Amino acid sequence: MSEKIRILVVDDIAETRENLAKLIGFESDMTIVGSADGGQQAVEFAKRDKPDVILMDINMPDMDGITATEIIANTVPESPVIMMSVQDEQDYLRRSMLAGAREFLVKPFSADELVNAIRHVHEIEKVKRARYQQAAPAPQPTGGGGAGGQSLRQVLEPERGKIITFFSPKGGVGRTTIATNLAVALHQSTGKPVCLVDGSLPFGDIAVILNMSPKAKTIADLVGAFDQVDAEVLETVLVSHSTGIKVLLAPPTPEAAELITGANIKKILETLRESYAYVVVDTWPSFQEQVLTMLDVADVILTLMTLEITSLKNVRVFMEIAEKLGYDDQKVQLVANRNDSSGGIKASDVEASLGRKIPHTIVSDGRALVLAVNRGVPFVISHRESQVAKDIFTLADKLSGAGEATGAATATPQKAAPKQGLRLFGAR
Repeated sequence: MSEKIRILVVDDIAETRENLAKLIGFESDMTIVGSADGGQQAVEFAKRDKPDVILMDINMPDMDGITATEIIANTVPESPVIMMSVQDEQDYLRRSMLAGAREFLVKPFSADELVNAIRHVHEIEKVKRARYQQAAPAPQPTGGGGAGGQSLRQVLEPERGKIITFFSPKGGVGRTTIATNLAVALHQSTGKPVCLVDGSLPFGDIAVILNMSPKAKTIADLVGAFDQVDAEVLETVLVSHSTGIKVLLAPPTPEAAELITGANIKKILETLRESYAYVVVDTWPSFQEQVLTMLDVADVILTLMTLEITSLKNVRVFMEIAEKLGYDDQKVQLVANRNDSSGGIKASDVEASLGRKIPHTIVSDGRALVLAVNRGVPFVISHRESQVAKDIFTLADKLSGAGEATGAATATPQKAAPKQGLRLFGAR
């Protein structure tokens, strides 16, 4: 039997603590390991006993839940916090997530909402821990080797293509559209071979965006033959598009996607990079094995976000995972989509909160995007003079090294701001 989820309950009202304990008591995979009536006591308990999940009330007399969460997130990051509040206000949600909370529950909530939030947060933390254990970086060779410190192997081996993986921990940020148009822009601006991979295996949309035949071959046609996959075999399932790029489409059904493993994905991508200068990979919001493999093998992970609090919250969690996995600032690069949308958070505030530079921005142009999708033509072709298309070509230039902006945007990442006391809006 698997170990139970160890939960700390923090609330200044004894009756609330008792009711939460009763609800959790019905779940066979959960147990209460302690309770606290204030933020200071919660911090001390978390540092000492490191619970799996902390249920934290937001308003408490000695130390409020936001301050306590901020301290715990910086000192005991392996104990994720679920914030609880009677106020269903955007400001409370924003402040809680910026402090490091993983979920936000509005009282009164149902038993299902509570246990689902606990299991979700705990599952994310389990994935992080498992990946951290596997991600001990191999020692890097030091010293000469000529060619600016390159090893002899690097000098003798032929140049391999660059794998650019798109990821967002939240859906609805335009990831697939931007990935598709970037692939076309890379081919247009460099003249080099580009392959677009629809790695959103359960529900890929690239075939729709590019108006491809529903009868076209997909990655599912390789099931049962992954051991024999080489460049020639892959070419038989790649689909040529009128823009000049090749496309590896996602399976036609979610059931077929389940037959494709992370090892299969790795072999495909490593094989593609031997024949294509750029391999652009779309993914989906998940930490499943297949997605983590697409992140591992990538040379660059373009983390797409919008300047909204829900997107920021999820990106912040992903950045923590990426750091522990050993992904540096050159590998993980933030992309702010719909950067000019009104009502969002300022990019400078986001950079200060995350302690990371946003090197790439893309404007919003809903009309151009809708027309392009409906016609099945990428907007970098149909609306090449639009600002959104120009932003995609700028991104392509940075990634290909064609623009001088590459050095400023990616080679010298901004020094991270100190995490302790991190706030988006100064005083609370």
